[in-house]
Amino acid sequence: MIERVKRTIVGLMIMLTGFGMSGVVLAPTAYAACTSNFLGFPAWYDGLLDGDCNVKQPGSGENGLSDFIFTIVLNIIEIGLMLVGYAAVGYIIFGGFKYLTSGGSPDRITSGRKIILNAVIGLAISIMSIGIVNLIASNLR
Repeated sequence: MIERVKRTIVGLMIMLTGFGMSGVVLAPTAYAACTSNFLGFPAWYDGLLDGDCNVKQPGSGENGLSDFIFTIVLNIIEIGLMLVGYAAVGYIIFGGFKYLTSGGSPDRITSGRKIILNAVIGLAISIMSIGIVNLIASNLR
């Protein structure tokens, strides 16, 4: 059981490293000058900036306003999913602390393992969800 959790965590770290590198390589330099990220969170206006770092007005046409609002909603969803990911990492740390300080108590050991396993599952779901939201957002633009 512990070996499976270790393999899962190592696999997730490898995936996170790969996703992080692809984001660094694909980031346009002019766009990067207009944004500032805090802990990797995107800005609510991500994808709505013009060349002068100003938020664009909703486009004219039949889908202009709805695309504008949909982009903002996707950015807010991505921020929420990233918060879930950070909370999952916090729970992994908490579960590890509970496991290490169990003092041989079978109940606390089981509780710590359950917390870690559930947090890893939540982290995996959060990472996949962020990827889906980014895919939808990139196809929208």
